[in-house]
Amino acid sequence: MDTTRYDVVIIGGGAAGLSAATTLSRALRSVLVIDSGVPRNAPATGVHGYLSRDGMSPRELLSIGRSEVLSYGAKIIDGEAVSARQTTDGFEVMLGDARRFSARRLLMTTGLTDGLPPIDGLQEQWGKGVVHCPYCHGWEIRGKRIGVLGTGPMSVHQALLFRQWSPNIILFRNDTVEPTEEEWDRLNARSVTVVDGAVASVDAVNGVLTGLTLRQGSSFDIQAVAVSTRMEARSALLESLGLSTQVHPMGVGRFIETDAAGATAVQGVYAAGNVSNLMAQVITAAAEGVMTGARINADLIEEETRWAVEGRFGPFSAASEAAVSTIVRGHAHHRRRASGVSSWAP
Repeated sequence: MDTTRYDVVIIGGGAAGLSAATTLSRALRSVLVIDSGVPRNAPATGVHGYLSRDGMSPRELLSIGRSEVLSYGAKIIDGEAVSARQTTDGFEVMLGDARRFSARRLLMTTGLTDGLPPIDGLQEQWGKGVVHCPYCHGWEIRGKRIGVLGTGPMSVHQALLFRQWSPNIILFRNDTVEPTEEEWDRLNARSVTVVDGAVASVDAVNGVLTGLTLRQGSSFDIQAVAVSTRMEARSALLESLGLSTQVHPMGVGRFIETDAAGATAVQGVYAAGNVSNLMAQVITAAAEGVMTGARINADLIEEETRWAVEGRFGPFSAASEAAVSTIVRGHAHHRRRASGVSSWAP
């Protein structure tokens, strides 16, 4: 058992978690980040849409982020958190190797998993020739022959989106997509080719995607494939604390619901990034981490101020204790001044 009682334990060391850790550490909070080392975007060659970091590899971005977090005094450990529980004065987190850590507040930035259809070759090309987000990857495949793999109702929308980046779009219905009359009109108006039949494989030569093959044998020369994944929040720890996932309004997966600043329905437990916002890009997740970190700090300040008014100390970090000690002395001095007492002894 780590005898240190952290102000905040953050589970997940991606963009959201590291941004929150930086914000909280700069606010003089004691912070522990627990990271299992499996970022969602690990297969991607670069991060896009992140101002000043466009094209940087995901691993490099996290490495720089870790260095910044450590420079402000936070602690980062590699490990997998397997359980969390509420205690009389906060929370306890246990790792797979039986290490335990206690905290006043928990922040879950565990991200999500992308569920792919069981099609030969699809997983191997994920993050390479197979992509999902036009704003993340559209520029890189602009003008190419793009196949949109049908997985559900959002596939028509995805085909029309990628049409912005290329005039050569083929929507493969994959025995799954049934466009409405209005959608057929929209696809025709945008010159999107529609192909019937189930897809059997995503084909590649020397690791480079070359096309799609249908179960009935037809092959299509395709240079990139877009697919809508089934996005599922990594929510096991949150569920162990009494929270449950919600179905996304667009039907693309399940997420943990929070308010605008990351608070969940369980007091003291927060979430940020893809675990609560399935559609967030890396820069969005980082921004949410900053906002939620500030919200947690404000929450802790409220608690410490209440303690100060009551004339007692809670079990918090040395930096926070020094700050609250100042508040207590100042509060007592204010009351004595108001009653005509000009000086006092602590």
